[in-house]
Amino acid sequence: MSEFIHAWRSGKGQSSARIAFATPELLWKVLSAKRWELLKALCGVGPVSIREAARRVERDVKAVHGDVTALLSAGLLDRTSAGAIVFPYDAVKVEFLLRAA
Repeated sequence: MSEFIHAWRSGKGQSSARIAFATPELLWKVLSAKRWELLKALCGVGPVSIREAARRVERDVKAVHGDVTALLSAGLLDRTSAGAIVFPYDAVKVEFLLRAA
């Protein structure tokens, strides 16, 4: 709430990108445990190579490459002009609603 009040008083809106998934099942398919671990390792790091990303999560480069490809397609990672990958967000908030049928 304090962030909202500060933004309101300063006249600056909060900019936040949103990525939506059609179903929770699709969310969990894209954000598997290994991919979530990868995003956590890349958060705030800046641009890195896939090899460096694999080193940070202590996984095989080929497996991380597959995860990076999926995360790039979902819009959760970006690629720099130099070919490095970057997690371009300061934070991630996952939210979904479960209702009775």
